[in-house]
Amino acid sequence: MSSTKSTNPYTGKEIKTYTNHTFQEVSDIIDKADKRFYQWRQTSFAERKKLMLAAAEELKKNKHEYAQTMVEEMGKPISQAIAEVEKCAWVCEYYAENAEKHLADDVIETDASKSYISFEPLGVVLAVMPWNYPYWQVFRFAAPALMAGNIGILKHASNVFGCALNIEKIFKRAGFPENCFTTLLIGSDQVEAVLENPKVKAATLTGSGPAGSSVASIAGKNIKKTVLELGGSNALIVLKDCDMEKTLETCVHARFQNTGQSCIAGKRLLVDESIAEEFVEKLVEKVKNLKSGDPKDKETYIGTLAREDLAEDLEKQVNATIDAGAKLLIGGKRDKAYFEPTILTNVTKDMTAFKEETFGPVLTVTTFKDLDEAIELSNTSRYGLGVSVFTKDLKTIEKEAYRFDEGAVFINELVKSDPRLPFGGVKESGYGRELSKHGIREFVNRKTIFIKS
Repeated sequence: MSSTKSTNPYTGKEIKTYTNHTFQEVSDIIDKADKRFYQWRQTSFAERKKLMLAAAEELKKNKHEYAQTMVEEMGKPISQAIAEVEKCAWVCEYYAENAEKHLADDVIETDASKSYISFEPLGVVLAVMPWNYPYWQVFRFAAPALMAGNIGILKHASNVFGCALNIEKIFKRAGFPENCFTTLLIGSDQVEAVLENPKVKAATLTGSGPAGSSVASIAGKNIKKTVLELGGSNALIVLKDCDMEKTLETCVHARFQNTGQSCIAGKRLLVDESIAEEFVEKLVEKVKNLKSGDPKDKETYIGTLAREDLAEDLEKQVNATIDAGAKLLIGGKRDKAYFEPTILTNVTKDMTAFKEETFGPVLTVTTFKDLDEAIELSNTSRYGLGVSVFTKDLKTIEKEAYRFDEGAVFINELVKSDPRLPFGGVKESGYGRELSKHGIREFVNRKTIFIKS
């Protein structure tokens, strides 16, 4: 019987060892989930709303308990961990209040006496989720899925099994019926068998490109719907007419929150060459003042990376970029799973840290002459999750927004996920959308009803 060990990346100490589910246990969980679906889909929106609001209350009431598991398992600073739990409560409240409206019948006038589209749940949906936002990534799938009448099964990243079991506990404490949401304690090698089970109707994945490609190909072979939210290498475009102080604050937050471990972090800073020297000088000072340390300390802003091998990978990317001619302004050193907040300048589009996704506290700086060059540099990426542009000329940049090959354009703000807005990317950042009415409609059968009297 295989097991998974959970290790605290800050202390290096083992937290717990989990016994993985066997193939038979996984099969039994799916059978129970499928059986629950046929009862759950008959519940009213009012019943689901009551339970989802109870889940939001549970998250808020015990946010310190749930945040602490994040701190221990993946090194997230405690203040940011609490904020993540609170955001999960928000998405539960949002869908509790809006799901019925999002899924209301869409009446269409035809030659029928009555014709409309009904939005009906698919059944059991598999969520394959990453460790970097171990609650939020799951709740932004689970809240709409359950409110739509679907059932969720979760294959979480192996280093956050404690968070995964907490999520199952949250729904149980809120009063959801058994098997509405279940965690599978399995490794990546068992995902294929889960996807091929005929009782699993669809899948959503947030994670790396290779993982997304694998899930999409297996699901495609079995003609099953998928939503993929993959990597990103977002640009932060600083135009010369920006509000410099506000832009600096936003750029630091965009890159270094969650210790830089975010698909939507601003990873490539593109600055108008006429203000680059002043902007970067002030940026360095702000980054120097970010407090690194024990993730349990509420003043800590930079914790460790989630695993030591992730910090080693980041170190290789930084060194390769420096070897290619980039200049190291600050940081660059690694101590086990900790990596210093790092800024690299003189970075060109051919260098490693510009071309690849950097998953940690590393910001590259590239200058441009005009907006056309900035857009070209921004689009020189195989990813297309989002871009931030900082300017006072809102009219011009809104008009030019169509030129960005991205799932989102944020003007004078960092790219962020909001329950009220669709979230997702293009190119190698994936397909489909999470959140808003667009997200809840991903895993439904849009059924045409045509009645002629």
